[in-house]
Amino acid sequence: MPNIQIDEQEKGHVKLTFTVSVEEQQPFLEAAAEHISEHSTIPGFRPGKAGYEIVKQRVGEAKIMEEALEKIVRAYFVEAILKNEIDTVGSPKIEVEKMAAGNELIFTAEVTRMPSVKELADFKKLSVQGKVPEVADHDVELALKDLTRMQTKEVRAEAGSVVKETDKAVVSMDMKKAGVGIEGGQSPNHAVYLAEEYYIPGFKEQLVGLKEGESKNFTLPFPADHAQEFLAGQDIDFEIVLKELFHLEPPQMDDAFAQSLGLKDFAMMRDLIHKNLMDEKIREEQMRQEKEALELIANKTQFENIPDLLLNEEIEKMIRELKSRVEEQGMDFEKYVQSLKKTLVQIKLDFTPQALMRIKVAIAMREIARRETLSVTDEELDTELDEVAARHEDPESKKQIYSPEYRQYVEQVVLNRKVIELVKSVMVKM
Repeated sequence: MPNIQIDEQEKGHVKLTFTVSVEEQQPFLEAAAEHISEHSTIPGFRPGKAGYEIVKQRVGEAKIMEEALEKIVRAYFVEAILKNEIDTVGSPKIEVEKMAAGNELIFTAEVTRMPSVKELADFKKLSVQGKVPEVADHDVELALKDLTRMQTKEVRAEAGSVVKETDKAVVSMDMKKAGVGIEGGQSPNHAVYLAEEYYIPGFKEQLVGLKEGESKNFTLPFPADHAQEFLAGQDIDFEIVLKELFHLEPPQMDDAFAQSLGLKDFAMMRDLIHKNLMDEKIREEQMRQEKEALELIANKTQFENIPDLLLNEEIEKMIRELKSRVEEQGMDFEKYVQSLKKTLVQIKLDFTPQALMRIKVAIAMREIARRETLSVTDEELDTELDEVAARHEDPESKKQIYSPEYRQYVEQVVLNRKVIELVKSVMVKM
């Protein structure tokens, strides 16, 4: 092990200075020379068979040193971190201060410690009130209404047909205020379902009686509580043209419809909807209990200063998560940000309190796992990985699932699950 000087600095920063002797470098230099030999043409030798001295004569000691540097740094850095129990966050900042063939190697590594808990809240004395999930008849009726909407057929109206209160109308719409076009108030294909509520009272009534191709101008006040303050309560002029008209044919909610979905009868379909809604309510309640319990622990726990590096990384992670959700819905992320009337910097600032809470929760959970001596056995981990692998058919995906990196990730997931189960068993009161 090389000589290592550890310098504790402010805000959890640590600087390690490594002095690696020539003797300690030698195994890495020999491995580097072998690698160069394998990937170079050296007269008189098959690939990988030229010895260290031959390779040194061929490419020079400096080249061998450059080849070995990364492995020397990685090996001794990891060994030092583990031996000195320095729990780091983020990537280290590595700088080589002295590197010359035949001399000692000196390099530094600057890292940030994972903040620790000063005083963990006594979660066994804290409580969260649980709620019994309920599904009302109204919830089932709303689900049936959604199902009806999804199964409704849209039939293009015949020429000359007029808009009725049960139809779907597609209009070209242009909104103006005092004769000036409103930003975002133009829509070439705006769909209106006349049987449903519309955000501007009186709008859909203006469409009744129109035929395809007909236009109409009218003025309506925007709702007083509209999100855009400059429009709220204001009289807005509308110019519309009816482009397409569809008659809607909803299914009858009866035994025949239930049977078309593979169920025995309508009563069975209703019971199944009730069960699915109850399952969803139970999941929501479990998530609420977990969130409330963990955040309560975090709020009553005293932490060391949270490094800016850790906070920034968590915010960036949240931005990536948001971007992924937006793109999964088929939207462009930049346009989504613009629609919020905010810059990306402002969104990051908005995320800061939540990011800080997420960090505190994660640190508190690690501390609870340590104090309660919670762990994950190899058998538990193997079972978890086998279950994940069973959901994939691609051989390459299965290979990734059993990789050391993914195994470590899943181990942390299972450990967190155990912490949550312990916390809920103690804190949640029904």
